[in-house]
Amino acid sequence: MSGTIKKIAGPLVIADNMRDANLFDVVRVSNKRLIGEIIEMHGDAASIQVYEETSGLAPGEPVKTTGAPLSVELGPGLISNIYDGIQRPLEDIMKISGNNLQRGVEVPSLSRNNKWQFTAIVKAGDKVTGGDVIGTVQETDVVLHRILVPPNYEGIIKSITSGEFTVDETVAVLTLSNGKEQQLTLMQKWPVRVQRPYKRKLSPDEPLVTGQRVIDTLFPISKGGVAAVPGPFGSGKTVVQHQLAKWAEADIVVYIGCGERGNEMTDVLNEFPELIDPKTGESLMERTVLIANTSDMPVAAREASIYTGITIAEYFRDMGYSVALMADSTSRWAEALREMSGRLEEMPGEEGYPAYLGSRLAQFYERAGKVETLCTDNRIGTLSVIGAVSPPGGDISEPVSQATLRIVKVFWGLDSSLAYKRHFPALNWLTSYSLYTDTLSKWFDAHVSPQWMMLRGRLMQLLQEEAELEEIVKLVGMDALSSPDRLKLEAARSIREDYLHQNAFHDIDTYTPVNKQFMMMQLILSFYDESMDALAKGADINALVAMNIRESIGRFKYVPTSDTNMQFDNIMSDLHREISEIMSKGED
Repeated sequence: MSGTIKKIAGPLVIADNMRDANLFDVVRVSNKRLIGEIIEMHGDAASIQVYEETSGLAPGEPVKTTGAPLSVELGPGLISNIYDGIQRPLEDIMKISGNNLQRGVEVPSLSRNNKWQFTAIVKAGDKVTGGDVIGTVQETDVVLHRILVPPNYEGIIKSITSGEFTVDETVAVLTLSNGKEQQLTLMQKWPVRVQRPYKRKLSPDEPLVTGQRVIDTLFPISKGGVAAVPGPFGSGKTVVQHQLAKWAEADIVVYIGCGERGNEMTDVLNEFPELIDPKTGESLMERTVLIANTSDMPVAAREASIYTGITIAEYFRDMGYSVALMADSTSRWAEALREMSGRLEEMPGEEGYPAYLGSRLAQFYERAGKVETLCTDNRIGTLSVIGAVSPPGGDISEPVSQATLRIVKVFWGLDSSLAYKRHFPALNWLTSYSLYTDTLSKWFDAHVSPQWMMLRGRLMQLLQEEAELEEIVKLVGMDALSSPDRLKLEAARSIREDYLHQNAFHDIDTYTPVNKQFMMMQLILSFYDESMDALAKGADINALVAMNIRESIGRFKYVPTSDTNMQFDNIMSDLHREISEIMSKGED
């Protein structure tokens, strides 16, 4: 079925004689065979968003529909690969066309030449249903790729063979309930705009430990949760996303660079192969899928990149893995929506964004969650989504930020004033929040300490009281404060500088396990409590504030994990000794 180009407006092409095509069909535009997708139909005229540069096209050129929606190929070969927004492998394209992307290049998403060692785990005669594992492929040293029965099939295994196969060779034959036979390969296809099915959603009750103290302690996200990281230019959104991608306790990471600068994706490509995963001892790229649709790539492909990424993430979730997806940034995706909406001459909503912005964002974020997957063995998988938002001028009252905040349960508000003070991560502890805190309290009580939530609450209280005291200090000066209030300010400063401030480029400080976080909270609050007791007994505030032990408390974050218990005990005993010395001098 083919039509002809009638009108070209940037990435939007309108074609005639497309009556037999369907909405969201993938089409090939012009003799250059540019890839596009039908996003609107009027009679036999189809509006097509083209995912490649449209300069040089002319009316009258042919448009052919493939008859299938935009889909991704799911199978061995995804991990450690880098794709563009419509799952074209950039490394393979570079071998064909050099460093600059050429239009109309057709390369399969998964290599048809690589052979994978397939190990069958079911046998002929076994009954299987959608989502069941029929065999495994060791894709990398870290990831065991489970080959699943596609969600819409069930039946009896007629034959299955272990051995070396390419992704499109038959490894098993399935006899369906209607008597027909279905050949199963290592690869399956799935339309990106359709959510992959599951049995049921579960309550997200386990934290996604990130090793970032301000996040894990004050504003935790659960496995299967959704978070937004809004912040102005230069406040550290991308560094936060990179830190989460590096250290989050996830089996698989899908990182989508959507409309951001190319050098940020270059940083990922340069850093991830060299960084060692603390859990596995292998390179971080061994569990990472990268999707790069940078700001100089066609704008329409930004819109598809988000869906491509989350479909790949759902596929690994269905294997029973914990998956973390980073989208940097959804604002650039929304700008692509706005541009296409304008070219379609749709009625604009607030600030020119389409009226359906909120519903599209919800459709994306709602695909996250902790689920019981489609299978007979009650496998549990989680998909956590963390989206960066780049509001113009840092104004989070704009539509993308507000629509996102209505959906997500964690808000990590980045503050440019903190960034200018060189406080990173620049999360504002007075405006950020997490609605998962109460749900996750049982996990922290059971796996870290029953005192975790109490200490966390005291940290938050001190930070809030500090903000109130700072207003008084601005009005009447530090000398007007009482000794207990001065001590409170010192404790809050210790929380800010020694606990919340974290160096992403320090070998040890870049990642802090939760047990060490608990020790750090204990040290800071022990200093505060014991100093308060000493103050009540007549100790000098200046002597308490100037204690040498404060330096040791501040440097505890640089102590290697293997030495934390010994150092913790030493610091606590030194704290008691210094307080005793101050008290004895006061009595003299």
